[in-house]
Amino acid sequence: MDEFKVRTVDLQQVQNQTRHKTDGLSSSTLVLRRGQAFTVTINYDGRPFDPLKEKLIFRIVLGPIAVEVPVSRFGQPSLTQWTAVLERSVPNPTGPRALSVTLSSPATASIGVYTLQLRVEARLSVKTHLLGQFTLLCNPWCEADSVFLQSEDLRTEYVKSDIGLLFKGSPGNIVSRPWSFDQYEKGILDICMKLLQVSPQYQADMGKDLLNRSNPVYIGRVISAMVNSNDDKGVLMGNWSGDYSGGVNPSQWSGSADILRMWAATQFRPVKYGQCWVFAAVMCTVMRALGIPTRVITNFSSAHDTNGNMVIEEYYNEMGEKLSFSRDSIWNFHVWVESWMKRPDLSRGYDGWQVLDPTPQEMSAGMFRCGPAAVTAIYERRVDAQYDVPFVYAEVNADVRTMIVRNGRVLSTSVDKRRVGALISTKRPGSMSMQDITSEYKTEEDENTYRGSMAGVTGRSTTFRCEPQSDRIMVTGRSITFSCEPQSDRIMASKGVEVSLQLLKAPVVGENISFNIIITNNDAAPKLLRKHVNAQNKEYNRNPTETFWEAHDDIKIGPKETVTIKHEISFKHYMLKETEEDSLVNLAVVIEDVKSQERVLASEEFIIRSPSLDIQIQNEVSVIINTPQVATVIFTNPFNVAVSGELTVSGSGLLEEKAQMRLTIQPRETIKKRVNFTPRMAGARMLSANLVLENPPTIMHGFKTINVQAS
Repeated sequence: MDEFKVRTVDLQQVQNQTRHKTDGLSSSTLVLRRGQAFTVTINYDGRPFDPLKEKLIFRIVLGPIAVEVPVSRFGQPSLTQWTAVLERSVPNPTGPRALSVTLSSPATASIGVYTLQLRVEARLSVKTHLLGQFTLLCNPWCEADSVFLQSEDLRTEYVKSDIGLLFKGSPGNIVSRPWSFDQYEKGILDICMKLLQVSPQYQADMGKDLLNRSNPVYIGRVISAMVNSNDDKGVLMGNWSGDYSGGVNPSQWSGSADILRMWAATQFRPVKYGQCWVFAAVMCTVMRALGIPTRVITNFSSAHDTNGNMVIEEYYNEMGEKLSFSRDSIWNFHVWVESWMKRPDLSRGYDGWQVLDPTPQEMSAGMFRCGPAAVTAIYERRVDAQYDVPFVYAEVNADVRTMIVRNGRVLSTSVDKRRVGALISTKRPGSMSMQDITSEYKTEEDENTYRGSMAGVTGRSTTFRCEPQSDRIMVTGRSITFSCEPQSDRIMASKGVEVSLQLLKAPVVGENISFNIIITNNDAAPKLLRKHVNAQNKEYNRNPTETFWEAHDDIKIGPKETVTIKHEISFKHYMLKETEEDSLVNLAVVIEDVKSQERVLASEEFIIRSPSLDIQIQNEVSVIINTPQVATVIFTNPFNVAVSGELTVSGSGLLEEKAQMRLTIQPRETIKKRVNFTPRMAGARMLSANLVLENPPTIMHGFKTINVQAS
């Protein structure tokens, strides 16, 4: 009889990927998870396989690292080493004979793109067969994997789901924005693997990098640096200038696939432009694709403490205008990610969610990256726990020292311990709503203090008083020194006068901003007061710029009297100059007691949100895979002028190509645009729409989640 001769080897792609829960991920290779067995079928000619006459040895290659795995007739798959076990001979009298072999990888295997070879050693010959490549990912379903996550619902949300909701705005006026993570889109997984190869760590020492890739802590640090382009061939270039010429306004991105594909198509030149939520959303895509459970986090009132003293200094003049003396800033919101993993490099108790922040703010060990910082370490104030815990701790816990100044003199000062990290949130699993996770970062005492200060849509208003002082501040270059110490750590209301701000409704672009100023005279004598109100434009990540509206007048107030003064800022005063999805405003009022010279201040930062788009689905309850469907995008022009712009509709697993159309809409006109789509993936899907208007320059969003049924 003829000798044993291998004809073909079948990597059983469909069956293996279904078992490994990688079905749907698009790659040029077989996609597997570590710590789990997979099956290959060896088709052969000639006499039956005889283990006494020939040896079968699999060779598993990752860069310069190779493992030889002899096929054994007896044994069990192992979680600690590569194994290959002969399952059975498949009898087939007419066609080629077949052997079924179960291979398994250790739960600590490095993630990457492997090459699989089979060597057949007979008495007189040795033949090697190249079987192809497979991509190995982390395995949150495997208890021995350091990214293991117990709950199937959470694995579904934080690994398998490609639907995102990002939260922006301010704590009292939150807006949610849809994001498509796109990890199932064509070619995206391969680009994520390429991102690891382009990293400086791989380029400097390939072997060391590949060995380290067994550890999600290491992977997280690499990806955190690679998502920004500050010191490598990273994916995104940040831009907070307001001038986005030569690139895309960060507010116009709605998914990760366009960004990652553009980066790969241009030989890894940075994509222009990103801001914090774009950096975080792209990192979430990459981490989920690699099999590491990840969620996007928004920290409202996020401190950027440049000098590490845990205090953010803010300055106002006596007219209520916020001044840009300090390099410190409070971002209205900042967005990062958390990834789930064990921390064997730390003492016990720090496994679980870890903060990773790809937005380039500060360097960590010589590169623009941040984390992983254990959320538990932040909660416990373990600032010695690696990596970057002090920076993240300050983002959620710094004190705010506010001063009213005149001619270099501090007139009054106050410290607010509640404002920073006012609300920390993420998307609720299985729902398109927000989950408050502040209690995971901060103690109940800190939270309760903040919760007591929230009031309706006003967010928070600060009133305080210090005695007039003669302390001077000196601005020398970019450093500031002052000697005014707070009288107490608590926000203080003046004995004589109190003031607060109250937004009457959540402001929307095109409408007036209506608010009340409420002044109370606590004394038994009448007072003459001077009122200074100031509204300034603001970017979310830095101090306000120019004043666009102000009001100054004198008020007479009776003993023990409370007066409410209503103000309106018309649309023409705040009309947008640059294309934005939500405009930010810093509103402040300073009340001066003419006789005593005491001053009190109330301030509020809020967004003017864009109108939203409505999406309706025909036969919404019976959307079936591979069956044509119709969506309708509806928008009413709220402006008194005709507007024109471009509407884009996209949906991973729903639309092969984005639907784009130019629109002109008359004042108060309602338009309805039909979009045909055919779902190609079952489960929860999301259709999102963006309308970018040119005049006024505004970006509007809408989204609809659809449950696509299998046929």
